[in-house]
Amino acid sequence: MTNEENEDSAEKVQAAKRVKTDGEHAEDEKKYPKKKVVLLMAYSGKGYYGMQRNPGNSQFRTIEDDLVAALIKSGCIPENHGDEMKKMSFQRCARTDKGVSAAGQVVSLKVRLIDDIIEKINENLPPQIKVLGLKRVTQGFNSKNNCDARTYSYMLPTVAFSPKDYDTGNIAAFRLEPETLQKVNRLFALYKGTHNFHNFTSQKAPSDPSARRYITEMSCGEPFIRRNYEFAVITVRGQSFMLHQIRKMIGLVIAVVKGYAKEEVMERSWGHEKVDVPKAPGLGLILERVHFDRYNKRFGGDGLHEKLEWDREEEEIKAFKEAHIYPTIIETECEEGSMVSWMATLPIHDFEATSIEVQDDKDDADEGNDSD
Repeated sequence: MTNEENEDSAEKVQAAKRVKTDGEHAEDEKKYPKKKVVLLMAYSGKGYYGMQRNPGNSQFRTIEDDLVAALIKSGCIPENHGDEMKKMSFQRCARTDKGVSAAGQVVSLKVRLIDDIIEKINENLPPQIKVLGLKRVTQGFNSKNNCDARTYSYMLPTVAFSPKDYDTGNIAAFRLEPETLQKVNRLFALYKGTHNFHNFTSQKAPSDPSARRYITEMSCGEPFIRRNYEFAVITVRGQSFMLHQIRKMIGLVIAVVKGYAKEEVMERSWGHEKVDVPKAPGLGLILERVHFDRYNKRFGGDGLHEKLEWDREEEEIKAFKEAHIYPTIIETECEEGSMVSWMATLPIHDFEATSIEVQDDKDDADEGNDSD
């Protein structure tokens, strides 16, 4: 047989394979038509470069890389949609940063509603990522644009609020005084309402309207002991957050409580002047839940669509946090001491100096309505 004949028969085999797979796809399409859904997801962000996919950057693995691979392997989306997520109308609710975890992330996309869909997706995901729920939504639904508010929590060792001369060699002995916790919460309450947060992200001019953000709630809960260390959880709810905004909001309060900065720096940080705001470590940050109040009001009672609330999944969300998110934060903190290392950098910041210049940090671009 000549080379040409060889090539010819190889091409025929390939063509036959293509026809077969095309036929299988057509069968799948008929049996499982594509529908617009939301997936409720939880994940531990350690070891991942954030949520959002960066096509062509395979060495920086993201949560979406593993999610898309699982959607393809389980047969929910065609393989050729993997590289073009627009084809499946994919949208995440919040673009969590490197190392940040989520207990209630929501993504919207078109999938084939195969049998036992949640189980099949989870079979193809690593244990630190899990799909916890699925609901049908309207055709035009977009998880980012339809989201009214986002709630984050931040778990930290309470030694973060110790006086600046406290011996950090003895972290396990530190206990937060009730008066200090009261002061912490009084400072966090100052963030409530609408303020100009241009100093709490990068590359944002004070005159940029998108720097104005609305915060509805921010407080620190009662301390608790884990592995002999005292921890506490801060909760913050707002309409939307800019890149690094929450970590900087927490960083500035820590600097004031420890005595590195005067309380008036908070008011000044919302003005037009440039203020040096420290950014707390990313380790303890968790996207807790996303809120769809307007959508629920409009479509939740129409008889066709469910409200995007996850009361039934609450126990599973809690179990995932206890199994995968909290232990990772606590172990990493106890072993690597990211908060204590960061605290050592606070004296380098100059909280008194101001300038009218806009921060010029080209590393982090923000999309205006994305999250920390």
